[in-house]
Amino acid sequence: MSEVLWQTDLPGFPEPARGKVRDIYDLGDELLIVACDRISAYDHVLRPGIPGKGKILSQLTNFWFDHFRDLVPNHLLETDALDFPEIARPYRDVLQGRSVLVRKAAVVPFECVARGYLAGSGFREYTASGEVCGIVLPAGLERADRLPQPIFTPATKAETGHDENVSFDFMCERAGEALSRRLRQLTLDLYAGGAERAAAGGVLLADTKFEFGTVAGEIVLIDEVLTPDSSRFWDAAQWQPGVEPVSFDKQYVRNWLDECGWDHESRPPDLPDDVVLGTLNRYVEAFQRVTGRDPVL
Repeated sequence: MSEVLWQTDLPGFPEPARGKVRDIYDLGDELLIVACDRISAYDHVLRPGIPGKGKILSQLTNFWFDHFRDLVPNHLLETDALDFPEIARPYRDVLQGRSVLVRKAAVVPFECVARGYLAGSGFREYTASGEVCGIVLPAGLERADRLPQPIFTPATKAETGHDENVSFDFMCERAGEALSRRLRQLTLDLYAGGAERAAAGGVLLADTKFEFGTVAGEIVLIDEVLTPDSSRFWDAAQWQPGVEPVSFDKQYVRNWLDECGWDHESRPPDLPDDVVLGTLNRYVEAFQRVTGRDPVL
């Protein structure tokens, strides 16, 4: 198992903005985004991190950016650290495989979520009201049930804490109806294409979230795309409504946190070695099944 890259420190670069899992360096019109090996759940960053996770997320996102290049533009400028600006030369060994240089975009302040199955916050909302983000669903659905058709369920992007599910009408009020309708269609089209590709590897794409921005008035796909951090990937061969799905994503960590007695408020317990390794193995399997190759770790 390789060492964990918890965070980057790049002398000569501006001080980075550190998200839950990424370090972002503002280079003017461009950003250097580094996917570290941190992992988060329930709005907490967990320790000790998952070795190589950042490389898996970065390389899988780059795969999807290329896969969808004819459907929607993206913010990528360069994925090979050997071709990054000269200031990055001393750090190429650290950056290679886990970093991208991107165009700076005006970020749309909504998570664009597509759901094809009932899980997570969608299942909890459905259980309470029979709806998800204002969309009425048929009665009698179970956990992990397939929906009659994929639905678009936006969420606000929280600076801190958890994103909040909202209705499409709310998004239209805040972001504008024309942009919201375009992003809804793009989200559902991306979900359909991702689900088709995942199915070829025996994976159900239960749900996922996308982020978009604009560059010179053009909508671009940004951030991460269809990764085990932003999606639910289930083993199609073992899927059964009403039963906890066998997953290749972050749900494995969430399940351990739910079962270990943590109160979800205090400092989280450290992940044991078997959970770290189990998470890594699931992320690697997701990458292999989707792309048909191994990640470069």
